[in-house]
Amino acid sequence: MKVLTVVGARPQFVKAFPVSEQLSRHEEVLVHTGQHYDEMLSSVFFEELPIPDPAYNLGVGSGSHAVQTAQVMERFDDVVDEEAPDVVLVYGDTNSTLGAGLVAAKRPVRLVHVEAGVRSGDWSMPEEVNRVLVDQCADLLCAPTDRAAETLRAGDVRGDVVVTGDVMYDALLAVREHALEHSAIVDSLGLTGESYVLATVHRERNTDSEDRLRSIVEGLASVSATVVLPAHPRTVAALEEYGLYEEAASALELVDPVGYLDFVALLSGAERVATDSGGVQKEAFYLDRPCVTLRETTEWTETVETSWNVLVGADPAAIRTALTRPLPNPAAKPTLYGGGKAAERVVRALSHPSAATADDD
Repeated sequence: MKVLTVVGARPQFVKAFPVSEQLSRHEEVLVHTGQHYDEMLSSVFFEELPIPDPAYNLGVGSGSHAVQTAQVMERFDDVVDEEAPDVVLVYGDTNSTLGAGLVAAKRPVRLVHVEAGVRSGDWSMPEEVNRVLVDQCADLLCAPTDRAAETLRAGDVRGDVVVTGDVMYDALLAVREHALEHSAIVDSLGLTGESYVLATVHRERNTDSEDRLRSIVEGLASVSATVVLPAHPRTVAALEEYGLYEEAASALELVDPVGYLDFVALLSGAERVATDSGGVQKEAFYLDRPCVTLRETTEWTETVETSWNVLVGADPAAIRTALTRPLPNPAAKPTLYGGGKAAERVVRALSHPSAATADDD
């Protein structure tokens, strides 16, 4: 079986490597769209993780949602012509996912969507639009949770729905020990033995609004703990544009973007997490780190319902309150996203959808 795997952004590189390992008995051709092209947002992940080198880099780069999606479609269409795959496999909810998914949907190939069925209910998020549209096109939908599978079935999707668990959990289990042994970032930042908050801010809703970004900086700066913020290029540009960079740099520990191993080490050592990233919400949950989400909605609603995640938007007072609340009890935390065998189930489902379930954890 020839599988054309499409990735374009940091979370997709992380999700792809455990699946690529399971695809070793098949022929996998990796396509990097170039949606993330910064060294620390892209190539470093191929150096750190056992991901096959991309056979193609579409060089899409930055641009509006329409431009990115259109360029992915135009350039990926040629790749499908050349490779003639049996399967096109896409991850998550990026413009790369949508562009490649639309191309595959109009070809005689099977479209497989990993992380299908998750919903925030917020149609102002481009990611929500992307994931819903790809779910409608897919032939095989790999849902990370029972709830996601129920959402798909209630939406009357045409493809086969399989509960696989979350491949990001597979990835975290695979690298955590190695990250703790080999990453020196906690020591280099002088954080050893210190209680600190790990923060990430990169979504357009937060970076494209001066008021929201100012409020987030104010909220993060209001806590007594050190706040470590690996600063996304978009965030740095916004801080500089709004005249907030010096304020943020004096109140927070701003650092350059980090690779996955360093990020896992930072996350493992943090007491709490503040983020607007969907993936980081889950990674915090897996590592028993309470999360404060700098959004009004989340696609990972189970983390909120179990009290491991709090939605605060950009309200400074709410950010401070959530970052100083009592820590939840790890012993009472439920298992929500499978037991670390999601990649195996995804690959099994490519041939036998009915044989891949999350019940054998």
